Amino acid sequence: MSAEHDVLHELLAGNERHVESLPDDYFSAVQTGQQPDVVTICCSDSRVPQERMWGVDDPGSVFTPSNIGNQVWDVDDGERIVDGGMLYPIHHAGTDVAAVVGHTGCGAVTAAYQVATGGDRPGPRGVDKWVELLVPVVEDALESDLVDAEADEETVINQLVEYNVDRQARFLREADEIPDDVDVYGFVYDFQGVYGNEHGRTYLVNVNGETDPDAIAELIPEEYATATDSLLY
Repeated sequence: MSAEHDVLHELLAGNERHVESLPDDYFSAVQTGQQPDVVTICCSDSRVPQERMWGVDDPGSVFTPSNIGNQVWDVDDGERIVDGGMLYPIHHAGTDVAAVVGHTGCGAVTAAYQVATGGDRPGPRGVDKWVELLVPVVEDALESDLVDAEADEETVINQLVEYNVDRQARFLREADEIPDDVDVYGFVYDFQGVYGNEHGRTYLVNVNGETDPDAIAELIPEEYATATDSLLY
C-alpha cells in the first residue's frame, strides 16, 4: 500500500488502541437502545472534541450532532425547521436537555461575517448553504447594540459567535417541535483564551434564555461561577 494511505494506517492503529482500551462490558448498557441525557449540537470543527469537552467516558450519555456553525435549524421547502439531529433524541430517546455549543474563532461565523460585509461566498455549494443560513444572524447582530461592529475583526467574530449561540438557543426554545419542558443551554468552547486563561473551558452563556452572566452564576453551583461569562453583556 502506497504512502498516500498513511492516514488510513493511523486510523486503523487508533481504532485498535480504542478497542484494546475498552472493558468487556463497555457497551452492555446501550446494546439495545439509547437514552442520552443531553443532545449537544456543535460546530463541525476538528478542534472541538464533542465528548471529551464534557469529560464523558461512557457511551450513550451525550447525543452529538454537528454542522457548520452549530446551527439548530435546516431548511425544508423554504421554511426553517429544527434540525433532525436535534429532534431525534428529544422525540425518540427521552432526552430533555439541549445544548448549543459554539467555539471561539469559528470559521463558519467568520465566513458569514465576510459575506454580510460584502465579501464572496466561500463555496462549494454544500458549504455555501450553511453560511447563507448564518448571514441573517450576523446582519442582525451587527445592527444590534450587543456587538461592537467597529472593533477589530477578532473581537467582532467572537462576539458574533456568542450572539449566534444565543440566536440558535432562542430558535429552539420558540420551536413548536421542542417540548416546553426541555431545558436549552448555550455554551462557547474557548480554546484560544478569549474568555479567560483556561483553554478548553465551555463558558455557559445562556440558560433557558437567560444571558446575563451574573444571573446565570446564581443558577449554578458556586464552584462553577467562573464557567459563565459573556462578550456581549
